[in-house]
Amino acid sequence: MSQSITRREFLKAGAALSVLPLASMVHAQGSDRIKVGLVGCGGRGTGAAIDCLRADDGTVIWALGDIFEDRLNASHEGLKEQFAERVQVAPERRFVGFDAYKKVLESGVDLVLLCAPPAFRPIHFLAAVEAGKHVFMEKPVAVCPEGVRMVLRGGEIAQQKRLGVMPGTQYRWHPGYQGVIERIRAGHIGEIRAAYAYYNAASPVPRPREAGWSDMVYQLRNWLFYTWLAGDQPVEQFVHNIDVMNWVMGSVPVRAMAMGGRQVRTAPEYGDVYDHFAIEYEYPNGVRVLAMCRQMDNTAYRVSNLVVGAEGQALMEQFTNFYVRGKETWEPGRQWLNPYVEEHRVLIQSIRKGEPINETRTIAESTLTAIMGRMSAYTGKIVTWDAAMNSKQNLVERVININYDSPAPQDPVPIPGKTPLI
Repeated sequence: MSQSITRREFLKAGAALSVLPLASMVHAQGSDRIKVGLVGCGGRGTGAAIDCLRADDGTVIWALGDIFEDRLNASHEGLKEQFAERVQVAPERRFVGFDAYKKVLESGVDLVLLCAPPAFRPIHFLAAVEAGKHVFMEKPVAVCPEGVRMVLRGGEIAQQKRLGVMPGTQYRWHPGYQGVIERIRAGHIGEIRAAYAYYNAASPVPRPREAGWSDMVYQLRNWLFYTWLAGDQPVEQFVHNIDVMNWVMGSVPVRAMAMGGRQVRTAPEYGDVYDHFAIEYEYPNGVRVLAMCRQMDNTAYRVSNLVVGAEGQALMEQFTNFYVRGKETWEPGRQWLNPYVEEHRVLIQSIRKGEPINETRTIAESTLTAIMGRMSAYTGKIVTWDAAMNSKQNLVERVININYDSPAPQDPVPIPGKTPLI
C-alpha cells in the first residue's frame, strides 16, 4: 500500500477483502488443545494470557517472549500460580531479547498474543501471520501511518491464510455497547446530529531510572511517555473510545482538527507526550464528534461516549452505565459478562468452528483515526483521512534493528505551528 490511497479506495478495498475466499484451516491439527504464545509479558500481556486461559479450557500457555527477563519471569510465576498445569512453558521456551517474538513463533504455538509496546506491533503482526499463526493483538496496532499500512497488509495475509485476528477492543464484545449501538442503528434516537467521546483520567507514573540502564532501556521501561513507542494518549489509550465512534458512525472520519499540550507533565521523565487533547472529527455524513482526553491527577474522571440524535440520546460509559433515551427508553441492567475474556472466547470459538474472525481492518481504521487526531494537535493543521493514510511518517524503522544500546531518540515536544505535518 505504498502508492497514494484515497479514503474511497481504502473503504472499497475493505469491502472486497471481506468476501475473499478462505484458504485451509490452520490450528492445532487433530487436537482440542490450542498452544498459546505470549509476546510482551508486562501487565497487559499477562492479563491477556489470563483472559485467554479463562476463555477456553483447551488453551495452554506454551511459550513466553519479552525483551526484559524480569518481566518474563514475573509473568511466568504469576500465570503458573493461578493456572498450574495449563502453563506449560519449559525453560527452553522462555525467550528474552528483541528477537524473542521470532522464537515464540517458531516454538510450535497455534495462537500468539501480541502485547509488546505498540511500536513493535506491525512487525510482530506481519511475522505472525506470515508464520501462519492466529493472532490476538493489543490495541493500538501502530503508532504511525506506515505501521497502519503494514498491519493492513498483514490483515490481507491473514484472510488469505484463513487465520483468526482479534484486537483488544473489548468494548465491541460488551452487551451494553452492543445493545446501545444496535438501537442507535435501528433509529431509536433518530438521525445522529453530534457525538462526544471522553477519556479523562489520571496519569501513569514514570519508572525511576536504575543503575546500568542505557538511554534506550530507560525509554523502553517508560514507553508510555514516548510517542515513537506508544503513540501518545489518543493512540495508546483513547483509541478505545475513538473505535466506538467509528463503530457508531459506520465509517472513518474525513478530517480532524485538534489542539493539545502539556501543562502538568512538563518534567523530562514525561518524555515528549502531551497531557491533554481536544479533537474534532468530521464524518462523511457531516456529523462532528468532539473527542477529549486528558491524563492529569486530581482532575475529573470521565471515560464515555455520548451520541445525540434528533429524537434522543444514548450513553455508553465504560462498563458501568448505558442507556438509550429517545423513541423508546432502554437500559441493559447489570452486565456480568467480562468483555476482556469474551474477545478471546469469540476468537477461539471462531478458530474451532473453522470460521476464523478477522478484525484487522476495524482496529487499523481506529488506530489511524487516533493518529490523525494526534497529527493535527501536534502540528496545528487540519488533517484529512487521505493525508494521514498517505503520510510518510515512519516510526516503524526505529525498531527494525533496535538493541539495548541503540541511540535513544531525543524527540522534542511538538509545538503547533512549528512542528511539520509529514
